Amino acid sequence: MTVFHFFNCAILTFGPHAVYYSATPLSEYDTLGTSVKAALVYLGTALVKLVCLATFLKVSENDSFDPYQELLKALIGFIDVAGLYFALTQLTHRNISQNHKFQAVGLGWAFADSVLHRLAPLWVGARGLEFTWDYILQGLEANANLVLSISLAALGSLMWLRKNKPKTLIPIIYACAGIVATMPSITSYLKRGLGWHFPEVVGFELFTSLVMAIISWQLFAACQRPSS
Repeated sequence: MTVFHFFNCAILTFGPHAVYYSATPLSEYDTLGTSVKAALVYLGTALVKLVCLATFLKVSENDSFDPYQELLKALIGFIDVAGLYFALTQLTHRNISQNHKFQAVGLGWAFADSVLHRLAPLWVGARGLEFTWDYILQGLEANANLVLSISLAALGSLMWLRKNKPKTLIPIIYACAGIVATMPSITSYLKRGLGWHFPEVVGFELFTSLVMAIISWQLFAACQRPSS
């Protein structure tokens, strides 16, 4: 039964990545190499972030919300944006469209994040004798992160690859990208500052990911329309 619970949680955590790849034109255009390259860039970015967090952040004696530490953590979190910039603009890709490129990069980015942060806790915890909803919630959180990663990649594609975008949309694009990039600090404030429980935080992440997906999709569609 414990192994069955582990496989259920693992499928919930990692299955949507495979479904997204096979159910979209990404599989038809063979963009797996782009996703793998993006995943490797994520791992390098995560290593740089880890070094910066260990260097500049002090170890807190309690679990309270420290605005200064969280601000510093948010600034370090923008290393993800730099890594995403590198993945979108500097990596060599096959001859694929901008639409497929940002999806492949976002998919690889989210999959690497799930493997790095959720595979070990699942393997150790979901196989335990006592059933808990935490690992199912972690799977739902991974799905929200998948949507947020693809949304951030879409916004990054508009910022760095789309030259002829309407000027009125530029502030909205940058504001939405900033919100998505600082989501870890926002959720940390909800947990430590406001005392939200894990199910409430996951619900907020799912709702936010849906909203940001709709907004980024509308922005991407608006920027693809020919200017009048």
